[in-house]
Amino acid sequence: MSNKTSFLIAAPTSGSGKTTIARGLMKLYTDKGYKVQPFKCGPDYIDTKFHQSVCGRPSINLDTFMASPKHVRELFANYGANADVCIVEGMMGLYDGYDREFGSSYEIARALDIPVVLVVDAKSAAYSMAALISGFVNFRKDIRFAGIIYNKVGSERHYQMLRQVCDNLGITCLGYLPKSADLEQGSRYLGLDFSQNYDNDELISLLEKHIDISAISCLNIPNMGIKCSQYGNKTFPTWEQNVLIARNDECFTFIYQENLDRIKQVRYFDPEKNVPSLDDIELLYLPGGYPEKHLEALVANEACRQAIRNYAERGGRIVAECGGMMYLCRAIITDDGTYPMCGVLPYSISACKADRKLSLGYRKFVLDGKEYRGHEFHYTQFAGAVPESITQVYNAKDEPVPTPVFRYKNVLASYTHLYQIPVEL
Repeated sequence: MSNKTSFLIAAPTSGSGKTTIARGLMKLYTDKGYKVQPFKCGPDYIDTKFHQSVCGRPSINLDTFMASPKHVRELFANYGANADVCIVEGMMGLYDGYDREFGSSYEIARALDIPVVLVVDAKSAAYSMAALISGFVNFRKDIRFAGIIYNKVGSERHYQMLRQVCDNLGITCLGYLPKSADLEQGSRYLGLDFSQNYDNDELISLLEKHIDISAISCLNIPNMGIKCSQYGNKTFPTWEQNVLIARNDECFTFIYQENLDRIKQVRYFDPEKNVPSLDDIELLYLPGGYPEKHLEALVANEACRQAIRNYAERGGRIVAECGGMMYLCRAIITDDGTYPMCGVLPYSISACKADRKLSLGYRKFVLDGKEYRGHEFHYTQFAGAVPESITQVYNAKDEPVPTPVFRYKNVLASYTHLYQIPVEL
């Protein structure tokens, strides 16, 4: 991959403004006519929705728990091959991983040798920022810091004090964003609310006024010597001749792009509106999302639920993750009542407020001699006792977790969003 504008946007902590600035820069470059390839550190499948909405192309997850550093480099080279600008949004704090710095944005920056732009929340602080920034820049010497962008700056005078910090430390100051309630991202209990329409025009105007875009445009990554994979634009061999995928803006939407790119022939249907033809498919894929937000529509399409139940009973192959697994269960229970689902799995899921409990983290398990890795993030729980699992699931530190994995005939289902869908059931 030849030299091009490439950088990673990181921060000391979550909530510093990474997504706001990443989204703004992606939109700014896209509006100028550049091909912008977005990437996201870690397993997040919500921030990637923001990226795709402004760049017009899928955002790719870079994750050193679910993939090797070599594979991460191949992903970056393959998906960025025809882009003018590659922007990687970090996750959490720069050095926050599943075990100390392992799996962190720092690891991605090191694997790619990509310059890091550090976004710092400067609200209610001035020269104290020197200690914080110095600590982050000097903690590890094997990544390159391109400069600092301050966020939530109170005034021009405040910014001049913050510039002095960078001058004293010998670090490039790339500019700032002023404190603005309008730039705050909306939130939802599973993360950022990608259903909202944000005022990108105001954000871009502020970026162009206060950020040194020309300096950022000069950031690049050396030619890594990585050739695009022997599989063309795909980093995994393709598989499955004919896959049908449930897709809906909220109900069934969390899909890692690589899973899609591995499939030779893919079709989509909306479980709220369509009755799928299941006679000629090799796999039905039900990804995660928010089915609990659309229960009335899912219940109303009884013909779809019946078709899926019949397909499962006659041995059809199904992979269902999180929201997709919930849809396969007997029912979803809310504070408003009980809503019948497909009835393939004999369990009920509670989405009641009293039963909400965060289940979050990396997951891995072995099935038929092969290890699968993924991520779990939900508040809904099984109604009653947690059902028995066909295999033990572990977190990133090899500690057992109670997440069950189900197999019924040729159906594989779990709360875990798998990074690589099982080829064979």
